[in-house]
Amino acid sequence: MHVYLYRTVGFILAMTTAATAQDQQEDGFLGTIILGESKRDIQTDTAVPITIVDDQEIKDRQAGTIAELIDSVPGVTLVNGATAAGSGINIRGFGANDMFGTDQKILIQIDGATKGSEELYRIGSQLFTDPLLFREIQVIRGSVGSLEFGSGVVGGVLRIETIDAADLTGGEIGFAGNQLFEFTTNGEGITSSTTLAWQPTETLEFLANYTRRTLDVRQDGDGNDINPDAGDIDDPSWLLKSRLTFGQNLDQTLAFSYTETQSDQRDIPYDSFAIADFGNVDRFVENQTATLRYNYNPVGNDLINFDIEYAYSDEEITNDEVAFVPSPFLRNLVNADHQYQTSTLRFKNTAMFQTGTVEHELRSGIEFIRREREDASAAPGGTDNRIAVYAVNDMQLRNWTITPAIRYEDSRIENDTTATDEDFENSGLMGGLSLRYAFDNGIAVFTSAAYTENLPIIDDLGNSDLMEQNEKARTFELGASYDRPGVFAENDDLAIKATLYDIDLWDATSYGSMTAGEEIIEVERQGLELEAAYALETGFYIDLNANISTGDALRANGETLDWQQNPADSLRLTVGRRFDDVLDLSWEAVANRRYDEGAERSPGYAVHNLRATWQPQFMQGAEVRVGLENVFDHFYTPRLATRPAAGRNLKLTLSKSF
Repeated sequence: MHVYLYRTVGFILAMTTAATAQDQQEDGFLGTIILGESKRDIQTDTAVPITIVDDQEIKDRQAGTIAELIDSVPGVTLVNGATAAGSGINIRGFGANDMFGTDQKILIQIDGATKGSEELYRIGSQLFTDPLLFREIQVIRGSVGSLEFGSGVVGGVLRIETIDAADLTGGEIGFAGNQLFEFTTNGEGITSSTTLAWQPTETLEFLANYTRRTLDVRQDGDGNDINPDAGDIDDPSWLLKSRLTFGQNLDQTLAFSYTETQSDQRDIPYDSFAIADFGNVDRFVENQTATLRYNYNPVGNDLINFDIEYAYSDEEITNDEVAFVPSPFLRNLVNADHQYQTSTLRFKNTAMFQTGTVEHELRSGIEFIRREREDASAAPGGTDNRIAVYAVNDMQLRNWTITPAIRYEDSRIENDTTATDEDFENSGLMGGLSLRYAFDNGIAVFTSAAYTENLPIIDDLGNSDLMEQNEKARTFELGASYDRPGVFAENDDLAIKATLYDIDLWDATSYGSMTAGEEIIEVERQGLELEAAYALETGFYIDLNANISTGDALRANGETLDWQQNPADSLRLTVGRRFDDVLDLSWEAVANRRYDEGAERSPGYAVHNLRATWQPQFMQGAEVRVGLENVFDHFYTPRLATRPAAGRNLKLTLSKSF
């Protein structure tokens, strides 16, 4: 594995050196330059490993779930990502798995509202909110960039923002809208999304969206039904948003957003991962998110950019057995209803100032978090009240960027179970530091170190030992980037970013076992993430990303084994061509290396996808998208997935703005 890392780093350095030799030129104004543009911008201006999926890429990917929107990000692995039920997201080997919906090592926020449900897979892995409601997704990998948003983040953070009225109105007074229809051949899916925006004044805007997504049972590459007992999908989602700008200099804003998604499925397996047979249930899922934000950003005062934010998330699943279950334990289990309600009140400020020759951007805040969970069979109930304070300071000193970060979090869990009334209190102090140096020739080098703690959760109320132990993790990163125009041709653009990471998680409580001594107490992982993009002024572009990683786990009995959540090494290459603003054609190849470590075996595979986006000039605001996924109808099961992937699938999307 280390040979692969060294070879890849050598390849990156060789490319960077060659490119640098070609871009030496005299300083001076060159006039307005129109550069080529690739599918995705590489974030080379920061030491944080972050990838941004913008609104254009969200539309082009024609994804059916949140998970499918980010599967092209290096370090991200999907667990059954094609449908919301029984799917999940794994980042750097942490997150969703086939036993729990999440291990609390990744954080998901939608419009600032924290989602997730500890280890309860019946909620935790099910990301039902429809992707057509989103305008941007930020994937922050690792711990150093996560301290502003939460504790215990080892894998990464997903920060998701829903669409705004101004995205349709362009900030102009009047009405605007968009109607979208999408059709898929595999599963005969039909999706309708209607968005209406109204801006009665320059300072007031409203938006409403209703999306309904239907999908029958899909087939794999061999023509077999994928999880046929789960039945069809008929999921409605809606979004309401408003925004008011006011104040003497229009320096204050008040914004509100509300999203809701429902899923009603009848006579489906209780185990949505299709691993164990617990019988069938009628399951109703409702997912609600609401956010109210106030911002004060006075003109001429860089010390104040103040936000007050209240976010609320309600995730609920209702189960009813279809046939009588003879075992009392199983009967209570499959009929249990589960609900998480998370309320967060945030006060935060961004201050920009200068001390001597150092420029500062200081982001600081305090959060009050309350998470309530109903008591149910095999899922203890309680209330987790937390207070968190943090500060992150981006300091710019000539070519250096130095960013220290610190977070303190205190948790008090009130026990609602009937077995015991014992309450628990825990706290943790976390921090990190990143350094970046940018040379004048487009090369930058960076490194970071971060330490975080995952505080005990409601799900572990049945074990007092676990409730008194914080999980701890440290992450080291080292990387380099290159971003420069005019490398191989006039007005071309080349961007590369590579990040090596080393993670050590210890005092683990998330990976228990029914057999004493076999629980996982420590995990070590190392990996390389590579992102590259090259574009010509003619419209030709190439995007490439790769992920190479390995990891070990230590059991309580001293046994060392391969980490069960190790993803397969992956490579994704996209080659495309834009023809002005009218047509965009691309071919994408996705390859996973064979995983063959310890007792785990996952065959390697390579699949091909074709995409086309057409904006006809004779119909203003119209867009036509065609995608052909798994072109050769290849049968494969991705590493960490519990079901085969979908076979060939033709997608057609028609949309019209008005």
